[in-house]
Amino acid sequence: MKGIHSILIAFSLLALACSLASAYDPSPLQDFCVAVKDIKNGVFVNGKFCKDPKLAVAEDFFSGLNKQGNTANPVGSNVTVVNVDAFPGLNTLGLSLARVDFAPHGVNPPHFHPRGSEFLLLVEGTLYVALVTSNPDNRLFTKILNPGDVFVFPLGMIHFQFNIGKTAAVAFVGFNSQNFGRFDVTPYQFSMPEIDQYFPK
Repeated sequence: MKGIHSILIAFSLLALACSLASAYDPSPLQDFCVAVKDIKNGVFVNGKFCKDPKLAVAEDFFSGLNKQGNTANPVGSNVTVVNVDAFPGLNTLGLSLARVDFAPHGVNPPHFHPRGSEFLLLVEGTLYVALVTSNPDNRLFTKILNPGDVFVFPLGMIHFQFNIGKTAAVAFVGFNSQNFGRFDVTPYQFSMPEIDQYFPK
């Protein structure tokens, strides 16, 4: 009986220690960390060197996504990514953005992001969007979006967007990672009759 009591106390203490170890404040330790390439004037944080906060300017926190991307390509879409490399003020904030332009019947082919979930806000046109859950089910979720609609693609899920309209479409995308990554999926890696038509030919 005494041995069981000791084991219960040990497990209780272990559970308490684990809960305290994971209870932390995920907030940054400073207001911001504008990324710089000049290492002699910066401090290394989260994969980038930080500019001295006293030298930060408004342009460090601004990036324009007002220019249309070139959709004259085989897939009829263009993704303009705004990450920490293009927008230094995003460093350590865990955010990235993108503008996705679609020609009529353009597609952002099946792909996934290994390090970030994505939300998409459609501002022009009509998109057919889809995501596929992981094995073993590989369930397909689809929706037709109109301007003002939002769709979320969870981290690591295969997804795509297709412009079903006769006019151009524009969407803005946000990621919860400053380096979300992208892997394009080919029909050789993954095939599903409902989405095979959306792979580049």
